[in-house]
Amino acid sequence: METEEITLVKESWKLVAVNPLAAGQLFYSRLFQIAPELKPMFRSDMATQSNALTTMIGYVINKLDKLDEIIDEVANLARRHVKYGVKDEHYTIVGEALLWTLKMGLGEHWTPQVSAAWVKCYTLLSSAMINASQVTDGAEQ
Repeated sequence: METEEITLVKESWKLVAVNPLAAGQLFYSRLFQIAPELKPMFRSDMATQSNALTTMIGYVINKLDKLDEIIDEVANLARRHVKYGVKDEHYTIVGEALLWTLKMGLGEHWTPQVSAAWVKCYTLLSSAMINASQVTDGAEQ
């Protein structure tokens, strides 16, 4: 990602992260609206789940300019998600819900440039997670 794109993602996330519970609830509401079959995968209450989601996104976003420092953590996160039943195609659905949430949460701050930066960011991270999830104990699944 380019420096300008990273800045756009970081600055826009700060606006959304002001209210992590609302952001998380908006995200999960949208996720379960477009993919109700995913709801059983989430066993925690939505407040806990929302907090975990926004904390994890915030952590990764804050390290976007140092991806090499967190790429192993992103890979481990992906491997944990496999244990929860996450499949490659779920990343597209989650991306759709996330981008919609950001658009709703940012309102007038959701510009074409911000949208493009988030799409690039999510594509980069979800691709890394998909690749990591396909490797178990060093062997392809």
